[in-house]
Amino acid sequence: MKKFYRTQRLLLLPAETSLAKGIAEYYLRNQEFLRVFEPQRDESFFTEETQRELLIQEEENICKAVGFRFYLAPASQPEKIIGKIALNNVVWGCFESCFLGYSLDKDYLRQGLMTEAVNECVRIAFEELGLHRIEANVMPHNQASLGVLKKCGFCEEGLARKYLKINGVWEDHIHMVKLNEPQIG
Repeated sequence: MKKFYRTQRLLLLPAETSLAKGIAEYYLRNQEFLRVFEPQRDESFFTEETQRELLIQEEENICKAVGFRFYLAPASQPEKIIGKIALNNVVWGCFESCFLGYSLDKDYLRQGLMTEAVNECVRIAFEELGLHRIEANVMPHNQASLGVLKKCGFCEEGLARKYLKINGVWEDHIHMVKLNEPQIG
């Protein structure tokens, strides 16, 4: 198995095909809950076969150092996938930046788990990968996610109008950023 990471209560498991069944189960359990936060999904998305295909792509992204996706599991139940977090669209050279994306099982909300996962992913991005900037975009009505990012030191840089097509609708997003530099104040 590839390198995984551990926080106080979570395991961050790197993308690998052995996780396909658990990931499909996660998406099926949360299909209705995640609908308002994610792109429209074809029914095949929720199958183990499709998740295995996507994991192969994610493994290739890791090898190319253009994307690093981790699946979240409780440390006490390493076989149960309860979320995901990713450093997407990594650009090197003079940019050294990426986009952060994440989601969590509806039954594990408001326990500080995503804050743990985001803080660890930021650490990986800055300390291990040496990235300079992490960007995250959140719909204005998603106050819980905005709260997580603020707790983790992200700052608002503005509003991106009709930024992403979510559940079939072009949605505005608040653009949040964290730089790899000492925090002042």
